[in-house]
Amino acid sequence: MPQVKSGEKMAFAERLPRKGYSAPGARSRFPLDGELNLPADKYSHGLRLRATEEAALNSFDEVVANIKKTTGGKVHKRQAEEVAVTAAQDFEAFYTSGDTKEPEQTSDILVMSTDGKGIVMRKEDFRPVTRKAAEQAEHETGARLQPGEKPNRKRMATVAAVYTIASHERTAEEIMGSCSDEEKSIRPKAANKRVWASVEQDPENVIRAMFEEALRRDPNRSRRWTILVDGGEQQLKYILALIKCYRPATILILDFIHVLEYIWKAAHGFFAVGSKEARAWVAEQALKILKGKAGTVAVNMRRKATREQLGQTQRKPVDKCADYLTKYLPMLEYDLYLSEGLPIATGVIEGACRHLIKDRMDLTGARWRLKSAEAVLKIRSLRSSGDLKAYWDFHRTQEHQRNYSSHSTVARAG
Repeated sequence: MPQVKSGEKMAFAERLPRKGYSAPGARSRFPLDGELNLPADKYSHGLRLRATEEAALNSFDEVVANIKKTTGGKVHKRQAEEVAVTAAQDFEAFYTSGDTKEPEQTSDILVMSTDGKGIVMRKEDFRPVTRKAAEQAEHETGARLQPGEKPNRKRMATVAAVYTIASHERTAEEIMGSCSDEEKSIRPKAANKRVWASVEQDPENVIRAMFEEALRRDPNRSRRWTILVDGGEQQLKYILALIKCYRPATILILDFIHVLEYIWKAAHGFFAVGSKEARAWVAEQALKILKGKAGTVAVNMRRKATREQLGQTQRKPVDKCADYLTKYLPMLEYDLYLSEGLPIATGVIEGACRHLIKDRMDLTGARWRLKSAEAVLKIRSLRSSGDLKAYWDFHRTQEHQRNYSSHSTVARAG
């Protein structure tokens, strides 16, 4: 390298070719870089988008292999993870910017739902309670785990969904499939559906974001707001507190599928598993509950258990089901919900849990770091909601501001 005087060092350095990674903002001295909006690292926007899309679908090992096989670019595994984390960093800003979508011009029902799903994590990224339990379990010996059992290895992700659906009046018989084909009505499909998940944020923050999304769609609060829940106590606590702040008239509905699960367990206290008697009894109780008689069903199943002198083991699921029905009785007015055309099942959120988390995060042998898991969840959420293209344009704008805003200020001042 030729010798230069100290006053000439900066000018000479600016003429040197740049290699590899440079920190954000390091390119602010090159106006053409700003005009082209070149990324701060060595990967082009096209390659970054490809790596981001691949990371949403496949393991990072497959991301590296697919990019190598189908493009002229090369990304190592660690860099692929870093690209995904960087690509997802504007997720919250995108949905709170006010420029994403206009309020919905409809009077259809606005539906919200939330649930939780565990993700197997590296120990250093457990929540404090799980980490303590995992460390304690390391010092204990016991029997071999059951297939699929992963105690103290997961961190719960919170999944949320907001969508619009047309009113659809049904009867209890139609729900239970006991009416003729001519009497069945065509079920409307969920529209303008947004689903997302976070393993990094606390459940309360995700649920609050769910309400904010509902408010953005219906700022005048003129539509019917409905929330489908599964009976989780902590989840319900957050929802009830936020309802008071956002929309006291919100209708809370307990997912009918979860109710059916409790009824089936109670049935096996009276009848053999898989028997015709069990199926007939479940159908009878479910029909009564759909007609608004959940309280009567709870009382009658207790009386039946006493009359038949069930043992403690057999009676336990019966009492548990009766307690469940009694506890959530205000959210079991299915006769009213059906007559008003409201949804009563959480199929959308159950599908979101499966698609966003299980299909990608639950790969065999996968143990996630928090930042990578959160980034992949956000990218998958954008894809599922149909917002990835709009988000990428927004992200590129944000990247330009982060990398070149100081240069733009200097240029304007000059």
